Amino acid sequence: MNYDAFWHRLTTVYDADEAKAIVRMVLDVRFGLSWTDVICGKMDDLSADGQEELEHLAQRLETGEPVQYVLGEAEFGGRTFHVGPGVLIPRPETYELCEWSLPPTPSKWKGHILDIGTGSGCIACTLAAEIPNAEVTAWDISDDALRIASENAKRANVHVSFEKVDVLNFQFSILNSQFDIIVSNPPYICNKERAGMERNVLEHEPELALFVPDDDPLLFYRAIARYAARALKPSGQLFFEINPLYADEMQQMLSEEGFSHIEVRNDQFGKQRFTKSWL
Repeated sequence: MNYDAFWHRLTTVYDADEAKAIVRMVLDVRFGLSWTDVICGKMDDLSADGQEELEHLAQRLETGEPVQYVLGEAEFGGRTFHVGPGVLIPRPETYELCEWSLPPTPSKWKGHILDIGTGSGCIACTLAAEIPNAEVTAWDISDDALRIASENAKRANVHVSFEKVDVLNFQFSILNSQFDIIVSNPPYICNKERAGMERNVLEHEPELALFVPDDDPLLFYRAIARYAARALKPSGQLFFEINPLYADEMQQMLSEEGFSHIEVRNDQFGKQRFTKSWL
């Protein structure tokens, strides 16, 4: 299979430019072929096993399976993370959340950070890498997520304490730690928003990490904020990635839960995507 044939097959699922980007990513990551290599015809030099693997990858991609799952990895903030169907694929916007939650002098800062709903561990591992003296704890309810996140901590050569915790049923009377920073990108998409979502997300990424009931879009945020109001140190801060549709409701909820200082920040696309709050 040559480049044009591979690209043409993917245009049945993606628009032309996205199909080209996916083809180039697969050839680079899995076969080590640069665009220059492709132009020079080095795809023709793939072994029979290589051609067989390429065909298998193409078949998976034709079903709409995200390329990150097909390759088993995703780039996030300049680092490569292992991903699989049990975790969300890290998005660029979430790295903006990591950047905002960094203290002024990360190399000298010492404190305790909690990442709630860690998924692939992209937030926890990134903060552990960029704040080397921090103590980082990460929670998730999913065994698959905790396994993948632990693998990513090893890949990044950082230490993160992973714990299986259901934040919706956590015993708030038991506070084992006092945190300087709590950060979370919890499920925030309402079921009614499904119609506007891409097929490859709906059919392949875990619903547990995506959706909340239409009648309670702040379900996870409220539980986390309630916990954070008790678990944060007096100078501690709570960072959220949010659904832009509920930015006003988020601010009201945080105020009701005792946070007297609340900031909202736009993402790179100009959408109200993040909040920072403190007591």
